[in-house]
Amino acid sequence: MKTLKMKVDGMHCGGCSGRLKRTLEALPQVESCEANHETKDVVVTLKEELSLEAITKVLADGGFTVLSAE
Repeated sequence: MKTLKMKVDGMHCGGCSGRLKRTLEALPQVESCEANHETKDVVVTLKEELSLEAITKVLADGGFTVLSAE
């Protein structure tokens, strides 16, 4: 499995980070997601290949902005 670490803007509270987590975990390629609104850290564990562009689009549709990814 591949892990993707990102900094994501648009999370202002625990509800926001929960919504981001549910949004990404709804994707069939995503095994799990952890999001921290205080640090803007998001860690996504993939069970199948998924492009950063696809993740960025899904998050943008939800009102989030990917600042960086590694």
